[in-house]
Amino acid sequence: MNTVYTTLNGTIVGVEPGTKSPHDFRVKYRETGKRERTPKHMHVVIDLLMKSVGNEKLTRQLLDHILVGIIDKVIPASSYPPRLQVFQSSQASRFAGLNAYGEYPVDFLLSVIELIQIQEKSNYPNGTLNRTLFALIRDGADLFSIVSAATFRGAA
Repeated sequence: MNTVYTTLNGTIVGVEPGTKSPHDFRVKYRETGKRERTPKHMHVVIDLLMKSVGNEKLTRQLLDHILVGIIDKVIPASSYPPRLQVFQSSQASRFAGLNAYGEYPVDFLLSVIELIQIQEKSNYPNGTLNRTLFALIRDGADLFSIVSAATFRGAA
């Protein structure tokens, strides 16, 4: 795994080569003392929903930041390994109150979400899955719609 970011609590966020396009990659992470894992959309969704129950207003602000400050700004990867394009750890301090809720700290979520968005734009330049998913959560959509978007696998 090529390290891209290390969170304030020591979790390593990185990537490994993928196979879908010339600059494809898989996002990985390793928490201290644990094995390497691959974050799925569903992990992020559940964590954001838990944060929303704890502080709905701040979570909605975080989701606005994800939509406008990450999804709208990142571009496809032009090399491997990719680099974070917009995230800076100082951005997470604005949302630090959400670290009390859910499983993941905000700096982890922001770095992973950015990498997942770079991956989407690299492999599916016209894709809107991430935008749709985070807008559904922000707008308080029903759980079925959120889970359906998070687990979508494409046309058969």
